[in-house]
Amino acid sequence: MFYRRKFYIVKEVFVENFNRLFNEINLPNQLKNGSRLVGRWMLDAKENNVEVFAIWEYDSYEDYVRIESNIRCDQEHVARVKNWYDEHGGKEYVQQTFFVEVKNEALSCTVNIG
Repeated sequence: MFYRRKFYIVKEVFVENFNRLFNEINLPNQLKNGSRLVGRWMLDAKENNVEVFAIWEYDSYEDYVRIESNIRCDQEHVARVKNWYDEHGGKEYVQQTFFVEVKNEALSCTVNIG
């Protein structure tokens, strides 16, 4: 198995919009392409920010790469994401104004079960 954590620190005033992007646009497309969501959580961070992170599961790293490639090649999905950004001032504006930090991290298991 391969696990990844997608991590964001987002300005509190933008969290509702950001969660809508995830629930209405990104999540359905991830699931359609074979990603498995373990869970998505948020918690208060410092300075009116919110930490939002999701844990995703894949059969292998190669499956993750294939799925992400399929998502990036899905022109309808790309257009939906672009439209969402445009509705909020454009991608560069949103990223510079509302995203404090973004990380996409591979997770390593520390438990030997079996």
